[in-house]
Amino acid sequence: MNDFVIVIHGGAENKTRQDIGSDMEAAYRRGLEEALLAGWQILNNNGTAVDAVEAAVKTMENNYLFNAGKGGAFTEKYKNEFDASIMCGKTLKAGAVAGVHRVKNPITLAKTILEKSKHVLLTGEGAEEFALEHQLECKPAEYFRTKKQLDELEKTKEEEKIKEFDTVGAVALDKNGNLAAATSTGGLVNQHNGRVGDTPIIGSGTYANNDVCAISCTGEGEGIMRAVVGHEVYAQVKYLKLPIQDACAQAANMYKDKIEGDKNLIALDPQGNIGIYYETKLMFRAFRKNNQPPTVAIWED
Repeated sequence: MNDFVIVIHGGAENKTRQDIGSDMEAAYRRGLEEALLAGWQILNNNGTAVDAVEAAVKTMENNYLFNAGKGGAFTEKYKNEFDASIMCGKTLKAGAVAGVHRVKNPITLAKTILEKSKHVLLTGEGAEEFALEHQLECKPAEYFRTKKQLDELEKTKEEEKIKEFDTVGAVALDKNGNLAAATSTGGLVNQHNGRVGDTPIIGSGTYANNDVCAISCTGEGEGIMRAVVGHEVYAQVKYLKLPIQDACAQAANMYKDKIEGDKNLIALDPQGNIGIYYETKLMFRAFRKNNQPPTVAIWED
């Protein structure tokens, strides 16, 4: 049997244990465990890497704790706007969506685009029309709104700034040796209406290629886009033959003199080696290889 592996992240933040508190920490750990299990079960049952990353990300989109789907960040105009993408390492097909408001699971819409559209990226109204054409579940605005995110927006408006917020993602290797990556986000708190980050940009926030690696990023989207972090990991592995962990660190630190903001990511290579790199105080993350016990972590230790 080939190794099968899933790695997930629920975002990276500059918060301490005191900031989060023990109750919220326990809730985050449960959320990560549920998402990891959803993807792992698919791989364990001979399912595809694409289905596994979708299932893991979808679970986090349904959990108000994570900034994707339900509980997504508010824009400056008190709206929720979602971006997501997914890529299959075997076929190099990808699907991405940006600026949708009503689709319950943007990652499922991205996967439907991968499977059923001749395009890669659909935005806004056109993406929502495509979702309705394919009978994907939509929700009213109230479904996505949470007091937690409203408080974050009010606080951010008072401070007259834009606040980075989490993105969720997953990378997987299935029993047939296929890689996949998926990423989903509610964007930044107090972002300009219509702003799109790195998440739906293939080669930036998400990338997968069976020959080389699969990557999902979280952090300051503008910086991740400008540094093309996903593809930079790919290049470090493909051309410099770096181990996946070293490639993640190199990609995140490329152009540090010109591009500010944290760059955090998870990655997998075709042999099932895991790369996890983050520059913040914490990264919500979890992984499981074959039938080994799952690992769930938040802080460095």
